[in-house]
Amino acid sequence: MLSLKLKSNPPELDLHKAVSDNRLLGLWRLMSGYRWLYLGAAVSLAIAATSKTLTFMLLRYLVDEVLTKGRFGTILLWVALGFIGLALFEGTFSFTSGRLAAMTAEGITRRLRNYLYDHIQRLSFAYHAKMATGELIQRSTSDVDALRRFFSDQAIGICRVFLLFAINFTALLDLNVTLALISTIAIPLVLLVSLYFFKRISKAYEAFQEQEATLSTTLQENLSGVRVVKAFARQNFEMDKFESDNLEKFKRGKHLVLMNALFWPLSDTLCGLQMIAGFLVGALMAIDGTISLGTYMAYIGLVGAIIFPMRSLGRLIVQMSTGLVSYQRVAKILKEEREPLQEGNHQPAGNVKGELAFKNVSFEYEADNPVLKGVNFLCLPGQMIALMGSTGSGKTSLVNLLPRFYDVTGGVIELDGVDLRQYPRRYLRQQIGIVEQEPFLFSRTIRENITYGVGRDVPQIEIEAAAQAAAIHDVILSFPEGYNTLVGERGVTLSGGQKQRVAIARTLLKDPRILILDDSTSSVDTETEAAIRKALEHLMKNRTSFVIAHRIQSVMNADQILVFDKGEIVQHGSHADLVNQPGIYRQIFDIQTRIESEVEKEVASA
Repeated sequence: MLSLKLKSNPPELDLHKAVSDNRLLGLWRLMSGYRWLYLGAAVSLAIAATSKTLTFMLLRYLVDEVLTKGRFGTILLWVALGFIGLALFEGTFSFTSGRLAAMTAEGITRRLRNYLYDHIQRLSFAYHAKMATGELIQRSTSDVDALRRFFSDQAIGICRVFLLFAINFTALLDLNVTLALISTIAIPLVLLVSLYFFKRISKAYEAFQEQEATLSTTLQENLSGVRVVKAFARQNFEMDKFESDNLEKFKRGKHLVLMNALFWPLSDTLCGLQMIAGFLVGALMAIDGTISLGTYMAYIGLVGAIIFPMRSLGRLIVQMSTGLVSYQRVAKILKEEREPLQEGNHQPAGNVKGELAFKNVSFEYEADNPVLKGVNFLCLPGQMIALMGSTGSGKTSLVNLLPRFYDVTGGVIELDGVDLRQYPRRYLRQQIGIVEQEPFLFSRTIRENITYGVGRDVPQIEIEAAAQAAAIHDVILSFPEGYNTLVGERGVTLSGGQKQRVAIARTLLKDPRILILDDSTSSVDTETEAAIRKALEHLMKNRTSFVIAHRIQSVMNADQILVFDKGEIVQHGSHADLVNQPGIYRQIFDIQTRIESEVEKEVASA
C-alpha cells in the first residue's frame, strides 16, 4: 500500500463559502490548496502516457527499419535500451501520478472530514432536532469516502483518458489518417451510452444512499436503546423493522447493480466491434501494401490505447455520478448556517451578576404554535427560581432560552439589564451551567467526565469537592479504579442516579454564575436527593439558579416558584404563598402529601 506523508495541517478553507449548487464548481473549490499537487499528477500522467505511445512508435521502427532490413548489431542494442528506458519512464511517472493523486485525495477528504465534524457541532439545536443522527453519520463517512474515490480515481482517470486519447490519436494520425479516423467511429456511441446511464445511475445511487442512511439510523437507534428493547422483549419487532429497511436497501442496491450490469456489456460490445473493425481494415491495408508491417503492429497497440480509455471513460462517467451525488449530500450540510457563537457586542470583563428579567416573552418552534406565551417575571441575582407544571407546559423551553439554544420569537429577556441577544453565545454558555433531564456521559473515565468543559487542568481536590457536593464521591471511591473508572457508552455502566450525580458534579466544577437543573434529581432516591439538595443549598449562594422539578420538596426553599400550564405562568410566588392558594400547586402538594402519608402508614404497619 502506498504510504502517504501528508501535511500535518492541511490548507485552511471555509467550506461553507466554497460549496456551490454547481457540483463541478464545488468540487473544484474543494481542491483549493491542492491544485498544484493535482496538476503535478496530471503532468506525470502525460509523461507516462507519452512514454507508452513512444514504445509503440519504437516498435514500428524496430520492425520496419531493423528487423525487416536486417540491421542488427549496435542499433538493435540501442532499440532494446530505448524500450527499457521508456518502460522505466512510464513506470516511474505512473507511480508519481498515482502518489500525487492519492495525496491530493487524502488531503482534501481529511480537511473535509475535520471541517464537517466541526461544522455539525456548531449547527443550531433546531437543525439537530430535525436531522437524524444516522443520516449525519452516513454523510460524514460513506459520502465523504465516495468523494475520496472521486479525487483519487475518477477525476484523475478522466484526465488519463483524455491524455491517452490526445497523444495516441496524434500518433495514429502520423501512422495513417484513414486508420485513425476509422478507430474513432464508436467513440460517440460509447459517450452517448455513458451519458444515458449516468443520469439513471445517479438517481439509483442517490436512492441507495438515502436508504442506507435510513438503515444506519435504525441501527443507531436500536443500539442506543438496547436496554429498552430488551426490557420490553421487542427484539422480534426490531428485527422485523430492520429487515424491512434492509429489504428496501437490497431492492435499491439490486437496481443500482442492474444499471451497471446493463452498461458494461453494451460498452464492451461497442468497444469490441470497434477494435475488430480496426484490426480487419488495418490487416487488409497491410496485405495490399498500403501500410507496412511495423505500422500495422504499432497500430494494434495504439488502437487499444484509444479504445480502452474510451471504455474507461464510460465507466468513469458512470462512477462519477456517485461522487457528484455524494458531494451534493455533503454540501447540503455545509450550506447550513452555523450558530454564531460570537454574535453580540456586549461582553463584560468579568462574570455576570445574574439578574434576569423576562418581559412578555413568547416562543414557538413552529409558526402559529406557541410554546411560551406572555411570560413575565424578574429574577434577582442569587435567587433560586423553581419551575413546575405538567409535561409540555414550557418549562424546559424557557430555560433553553437562557443559553440561547433558541432565541425568543417575541418579547425580550434581559440579563443584568441588557438584552440577552446582545451577549455572544459563547460568553453566555461560559456563565451558565446545565444539568439535563437526561444526563449524557462520554465513554471515558469518571474524572474526564467531571472535568469535561472546564478547559483547564483541574486539581484532584477540586474534582473531589465537586463530587462530594453532588453526593457521588463515596460511590466513586467504591469502584476498583476510583476516578479512573471507565464508564460505558452514554454512561451505561452507571445507574441513572449515579449518572445524574456525575453530571451535577461536572456542572458544579464549572462554577457558573447561573445554574439550570432540569429535573436533575428525578432518578435518585429520597435520601440521595436530600443529600444533593443540602449540598446545592450551599453552592447556590450568590448564584442565580433555575430548578425544574416535580417534587414539592425540591422547590420548597425557592425564592420564587413559577407554575406553568400550556406555556403560561398561572401561579407565581413562594411555597408559603402558593400552598394556601387554590390551583395546580396546591393540588400537587395535596397529592404528594397524601402519597407520602400512605407510604409512612404502610411502612409503620409492616
